[in-house]
Amino acid sequence: MKTNRFLFTLLFFTISIIAFSQNQTAKVAGIVLDESNKPVEGVNISYQTKSATTDENGFYTLTVPANLKIILVFTHTSLKSITFPIQLKSGENFEYNVVMNDKAESLTEVVVTSSRRRVQGITSIEPETIRRNPSANAGIESVLKTFAGVNSNSELSTQYSVRGGNYDENLVYVNEIEVYRPFLIRSGQQEGLSFTNTDMVQNVDFSAGGFQAKFGDKLSSVLDITYRKPTKYGITAEASFLGGSITGEGVSKNKKWSAITGVRYRDNSLLVNSQETQTNFRPTYADVQTNVNFNPNKKWQFSFLGNISQNKYNYQPLTRQTNFGTIDEPIALQVFYEGQEKDKYQTLFGALKTNFVVNDNNTFRLIGSIYHTQEQEYFDILAAYYLGEVDTNIGSETLGEVTFNRGIGTQLNHARNDLDALIVNAEIKGTHQFNDKKQQIDWGFKYTRENIRDRIVEWEVIDSAGFQINPPQFHLPNDQPYHPYIGPLVPYQNVRATNFVDIDRFSGFAQWNTKTKIGESQFWVTAGARFHSWLVSGDGITGAKQQTVVSPRAQLALKPDWGKDMLFRLSIGYYHQPPFYRELRDSLGTVRPNVKAQQSIHFVLSNDYNFKMNNRPFKLVTEAYYKTMTDVNTYTLENVRIRYRANNDAVAYAYGFDMRLNGEFVPGTESWLSFGYMKTEENISDKGYIARPTDQRLKVGILFQDYMPNIPNMKLYLNLVYNTGLPGGSPSYADSYQYQSRLRDYRRADVGFSYVLTERNNERPDGHWLKKFKDLSIGFEIYNLFNNQNAITNTWVRDVYTKNQYGIPNYMTTRVFNVKLTAKL
Repeated sequence: MKTNRFLFTLLFFTISIIAFSQNQTAKVAGIVLDESNKPVEGVNISYQTKSATTDENGFYTLTVPANLKIILVFTHTSLKSITFPIQLKSGENFEYNVVMNDKAESLTEVVVTSSRRRVQGITSIEPETIRRNPSANAGIESVLKTFAGVNSNSELSTQYSVRGGNYDENLVYVNEIEVYRPFLIRSGQQEGLSFTNTDMVQNVDFSAGGFQAKFGDKLSSVLDITYRKPTKYGITAEASFLGGSITGEGVSKNKKWSAITGVRYRDNSLLVNSQETQTNFRPTYADVQTNVNFNPNKKWQFSFLGNISQNKYNYQPLTRQTNFGTIDEPIALQVFYEGQEKDKYQTLFGALKTNFVVNDNNTFRLIGSIYHTQEQEYFDILAAYYLGEVDTNIGSETLGEVTFNRGIGTQLNHARNDLDALIVNAEIKGTHQFNDKKQQIDWGFKYTRENIRDRIVEWEVIDSAGFQINPPQFHLPNDQPYHPYIGPLVPYQNVRATNFVDIDRFSGFAQWNTKTKIGESQFWVTAGARFHSWLVSGDGITGAKQQTVVSPRAQLALKPDWGKDMLFRLSIGYYHQPPFYRELRDSLGTVRPNVKAQQSIHFVLSNDYNFKMNNRPFKLVTEAYYKTMTDVNTYTLENVRIRYRANNDAVAYAYGFDMRLNGEFVPGTESWLSFGYMKTEENISDKGYIARPTDQRLKVGILFQDYMPNIPNMKLYLNLVYNTGLPGGSPSYADSYQYQSRLRDYRRADVGFSYVLTERNNERPDGHWLKKFKDLSIGFEIYNLFNNQNAITNTWVRDVYTKNQYGIPNYMTTRVFNVKLTAKL
């Protein structure tokens, strides 16, 4: 308790000193356009060793030293460079927009009033913010979890739920190519690495609902990631107690070829060993990614995205003790394990993308991708448990120890699960602009072939006080020890299935965008529709029907001609989620080919307000939403494993309110505060509404960045998340209507300190060894700063005396310290 109080005081004191100090930096931001007033992507803006790159909208932002005259240099592979001298005051924000051409240097200024992302309701995240964010599982997902409406109760997992949806309801794209995640993962500590390599990222866009028809068929959200196209040679490396990475990038002499490749390795032992279960843990997580670009001329562009990853998860649990209950009646669960788990997940992914620019108004894109995953989940674990009373006598020599066992039992879990999946995609897209540049049409067609080979052999035997427990649905008279039991011995759970499944899918979309005026106010309209048709076939599958769904969607945006910079958006649409293989497979492993697509109707009303406070830019985004869902495929959630009932027997709804305030609380840095309220319930087989497994009512997230003005080399990064408790689930085969208790609230704070050795490289003489580095930093991170006990699920244990089942929380990681070194050449 004293340690927590000291850490809290130290953190509060540090933040207070930094927040109210004057920083010695300024910021330059703007848009780079070409002679046709089109955004120019890949322009490098630099001064000395600092640089930034424009995104696909031509936007850039760069932090520069204050009270110092510097020269900004704008360079591009096919355009003439531009130089611009500048000197700014401390905390000043300067907008500088330029036009670049291929003939001569130019300093034409362009005024931009709004961006495409803002109109579409898309949130953009700075890649540098992602890389610096302290988190037990650092990456894009850890930053998303600070947003309102995005929830996760596991710091070991990269998976997240959005506005009441589950982990399978989120679209993820890299360079317009949809990426997939493993099928058999059942706990966050098995995941290892996110697909996205943050050192390769240029843009990150996120939409929490009401997204356009050009995005695919999922119910909840879209994460759209773009990897950068290198403009020069460079190397980025990172090493810490959790693993390391190295990324190299470069361009050819003729500037037509460019490539960026990253290698990553991760070891979660530091985190897993902080949990209550003592283990021998030997994991290896590694992957290699590459993005190669070839631009033979201005009309053609080719790119290849490849990924090879392998996760080996070797786990041998030893012992566990969890104390729970009340102060008056404390109870402890002691578990002694034998056996081990050996899992392996290997994926290969390759995608080829071609861009063909017919003219200024017409562009075509052809995308092909192959995803292959081979997964195995093998374990035999015997757990002997003791449910006992804890000695609470302060003067006792056995204080805190178990003095009387109320329940004794054993549990044997066995699995030999193998899965081999091959997914092939072929897609064509087109973009057509009208001559007035105010209207645009986008369209696309896609064919997907999914081949799944799956074997499930999984059973569980439970023994309580020497008596085997039959499954709840298996009713035979059993009044031992008074009369002998003569019925069959059957496992408490038993799933055995072999499935060979093929799914053929055709999908497409068309949407129209236009910009006009209502009086002096600007008005945008986006309207479109998607279709998706699929057929399930395979060995032993009969009676499958071709199914087709259509999803019309529309987004309206209005920017009134007011003195205040406000934008209002309204999104309405149908969203269908045709079942993937896992949604077709029920809890017994049987494939049900005629499972319908889940359907959701979204209503999203939002306001986007840009303003300045203390001469610093801020943005306040508020959204109210309502979703009504039919043909719901209900499921059970255990850690991160989802098991569907595959019968479309429910209806559901979700509504809530999200708010996010972000800006420069301290000059030169971006931070934000988010708040969300959400309620989601489902009605299964007309038995009444109950909370869904993702019913996360309240959410508060804070991401704060700063540095000390008197020690500008020292940076601070703080990540705070508070979620109210999720429903705690129910025992296997139990009626979920009888188990509506909730887990405790999720509270977590991660803080990181980074000392940047290259901060004052511009003041160092030529030849200094630090001049070789663009960035060299030493970081110290504290995960779970206040050592909160957060639970992900419950373990259900029987008390032989009271005949009750206790839901015993499975706690996540405790406080962990990490040190890392980052270098960029």
